[in-house]
Amino acid sequence: MVAPAQVPRTRNLRSGRTIFALMLREMATTYGRSVMGYLWALIEPVAALALLSIVFALVLRSPSLGSNFPLFYASGYLMFQIYMIVGNKVASAVQFSRPLLEYPAVTPLDAILARFMLNMLTQMMVIYIVLTGIIVIYDLKLILDLSSILLALLMAGALTLGIGTMNCYLFVAFPAYVQVWAIANRPMFIISCIFFLFEDIPQQFRDFLWYNPLVHIVGMMRRGIYATYEANYISVTYVMGLSLLFFLIGLMLLRRHLRDALNI
Repeated sequence: MVAPAQVPRTRNLRSGRTIFALMLREMATTYGRSVMGYLWALIEPVAALALLSIVFALVLRSPSLGSNFPLFYASGYLMFQIYMIVGNKVASAVQFSRPLLEYPAVTPLDAILARFMLNMLTQMMVIYIVLTGIIVIYDLKLILDLSSILLALLMAGALTLGIGTMNCYLFVAFPAYVQVWAIANRPMFIISCIFFLFEDIPQQFRDFLWYNPLVHIVGMMRRGIYATYEANYISVTYVMGLSLLFFLIGLMLLRRHLRDALNI
C-alpha cells in the first residue's frame, strides 16, 4: 500500500516524465532531427531585424533610443516573437497532442507545459544569440541589467502561457476563432512599441496603449539593455495579474469543457 505522502510525489514524477516525452516528440516533429530546424528559428528573426534596420536607417538618422538600429529593434521584435510564436504553439498544444489525450497518463496541462517549455527555451536561445551577435559585431559598450532582462523574459513567458492556455480551449471549441485571433493580432506588431518608445506617443494615445501588456514587456527589456532608460510606465503587477487571470480561465475551460469539445 502506497503511503498518502508518496501519492503526489508519484503523480508529479509521472507528469514530469510525460512532459519530457512530449517535449522530445515536439523536437522531432517541429524542428526535425537535424540542426537545420533550429537554425531556421535563428535565421528568421535575424533576417527580419536586418530588413527593419536597413529600411529605417534610410529614413531616420538614429533610433529612438541609443544609436544602433539592430539593437533597438531587436529589443522589441524578439519580445513580440515570444508572444506570437510561443503563444500560438501553446494555443495549438491540444490539437497537436490530441491522439495522446485519450491515454489517462497524458493531460491537457502536460501537453501545454511541454510545448511552452520547449518553445520558450528555444526563443531564449535565439534572443541570447541575436543580442550577443549584435553586441559583438558592432562592438557595443553596454551596461546590461540582467535582472531586468530576466524579468522581461519572465513577463513574456507568463503572458504567452496565460493567453495560450485560454486559446488552447477556444481553438478547439470554436475553429473559426483561429482566424479571428490571427486577424485581431495583426495590429499588435504596430502598437507594441517595437519601432518607437512609449514616451514618444501623444498622451491621448498613450493612456490607451498602456493596457497593451506587450508595451510593458518591451519596455522592461529595453530597461535591461539601455542603462539610461527608466521606463517608469512599466507595471509588472498588471502583466503578471493579467497573465494569471488568462491562465486560470484557460485551465477552468479545459477542465470542464474540453472533453465535450473534443467529443471524447
